[in-house]
Amino acid sequence: MSSQPTDCPETISRWFQAAKEAEASDLHLVAGSSPVLRVHGNLQSLEEPPPTDQSLRELLSSLCAGTMWQQFEQNLNVDFSLYVTLPGGPQRFRANYFVSGEEVGACFRLIPDEIPSLSWANFPESVAKKIARFRNGLVIVSGVTGSGKSTTLAMIINMLNAEGNRIVTVEEPVEYVFPRQPGSVITQREVGLDVHSFADGLKYSLRQDPDVILVGEIRDYETAQMAVTAAETGLLVLSTLHARDAKGVISRFCDLYPIDSQNEIRAQLAGSLRAVVSQHLLPSTIEGEKRNLAMEVMFNTGPISSGIRNGKLQSLDNNILTGRDEGMVTMDDSIKRLLNDGRIERETAERFVSDPSVLSW
Repeated sequence: MSSQPTDCPETISRWFQAAKEAEASDLHLVAGSSPVLRVHGNLQSLEEPPPTDQSLRELLSSLCAGTMWQQFEQNLNVDFSLYVTLPGGPQRFRANYFVSGEEVGACFRLIPDEIPSLSWANFPESVAKKIARFRNGLVIVSGVTGSGKSTTLAMIINMLNAEGNRIVTVEEPVEYVFPRQPGSVITQREVGLDVHSFADGLKYSLRQDPDVILVGEIRDYETAQMAVTAAETGLLVLSTLHARDAKGVISRFCDLYPIDSQNEIRAQLAGSLRAVVSQHLLPSTIEGEKRNLAMEVMFNTGPISSGIRNGKLQSLDNNILTGRDEGMVTMDDSIKRLLNDGRIERETAERFVSDPSVLSW
């Protein structure tokens, strides 16, 4: 993660600038195809000649610092952050290089210059404040790739940073760069550059006197165990996990553990989990408008803790429904609200709700 933007070749600089001007979320580069942008969830091709495998390799290798290209050639995948100078001003990206059919490809996620506001993201301020008030425990934000998980965590971390906390982030790669705030200390560590793995980053962060730890993603047993341990020792731990809803988060988290440890981890989660936020970004009724945030919010109340501990995950949906006074929201209710407000089409709502009958209530 560099604090100063670097120059890049003219060809890819032009593609980056086009992505920025279109307010795209991603730029896709595949050998033999014209560059493609994702704008408000839709793919749009640029009127540019398709790069060959050789020319794309040359462009992509020119963006890699140090041994990053060697890592890519060895592992056939690599993730890193990128900060480049463009005609319209510097721009930060999250880059992923990959190989398909022995040809290279890349996806560049555009990172906003500033951390978005809760109002811009349509994220409920009451939910963000409740999460930021937790002094310890585990908070998980879930959803598919591109559902705004990193943005949600960045907005919450930004609140905690402004309130005076010692914060350590472990990310792959670092995306949003948080400002220095009086009374707060924040350090951001990038997997592959500053630390070998999420689990290592979590382990060593415990020795850095943190109040809050952000770990970019929980994807293996070791990271999951370290996150729970940190939450149990009195720290607030925030992370992401790929799952559709709260039930999926609990199920997938427990599946990271050996079968003979399932009862133990459910008991640990029942005590240490504070909240699960599950997200989808749904296309707007207005062409060219940004997508709308639909979300499920679950806080760990007594009934929910009991359901997790006893493995009765089917009870969580009903507990969320009856927990509205606690600030909980079901995904179906969130989607219905967007439909009633005229922000999404009925066809979109029907595609994403679990129970289409809720749209007729």
